[in-house]
Parts: sequence; structure tokens; C-alpha cells
Amino acid sequence: MSPTLLVFIGIGGFAGILSGLIGIGGGIIIVPALMLLAGFTQLEATGTSLAVLLLPVGIVAVLQYYKDGNVNVPAATTMAISFALCAWFGVLLAKRIPPMYLRFFFGIAIMIIGGYIAGAAFKKIS
Repeated sequence: MSPTLLVFIGIGGFAGILSGLIGIGGGIIIVPALMLLAGFTQLEATGTSLAVLLLPVGIVAVLQYYKDGNVNVPAATTMAISFALCAWFGVLLAKRIPPMYLRFFFGIAIMIIGGYIAGAAFKKIS
């Protein structure tokens, strides 16, 4: 399968809308979309997703949230440092795990997170 420019624009646009709207988009949207629609491997999709999320993309949404008083700078700074260091470790680990296991763990993580979010929403409704 040969991905087209329109596929990448669609994935990026959809992830951007969801990211700005509800704070998701990176791994949850981009990674599976690249694997499904563009034929990327798990590692290619993960690496590409991280490249997308670097400063040029995130800064636009962050500036608006900051302007509106919705960014806790000390928390964000602490998490960013921890995220960066642990992401480096995660890459080293991912290179040692067979791709089918990476996909399996990713799917399980999405299901657990989705179940938690849906359950919490259901509790608020009832």
C-alpha cells in the first residue's frame, strides 16, 4: 500500500481536531491510522507520531490554552522532562520487543484507557 499526501493530511487533520478538542491525538490516533491507512510498522508509526508532536504542532494549541489560563506550567515542565527521559528509554526497549507484541500491548493500553474514560463518563451521567 502506498500512502498518499491526502492520507497524511487526513490523519494529521483528524488528530489535530481531536487534540485541540479533547487533548488526544498522538499515539491514540496517529499510530493506528499510520499502521492501517499507510502500511507503517509499529515502530515507524510510533517514531513518525512523535516527530509530528514536536514543538511546531503542539505550540499552537498550548499557546491558546495558556492564554485562557488552562496550562499548569510547573506540572507541564516536570512531566515534559520525565516524558522525554522515559521516551528515550521506551525507544530502546521497543527496539528489543517483537512488533506483534508491541501492537498487542498498544491495543490493550487503548482498551484499558478507553474503558476507564467511558466508565468515568458513565458514572457522571447516572
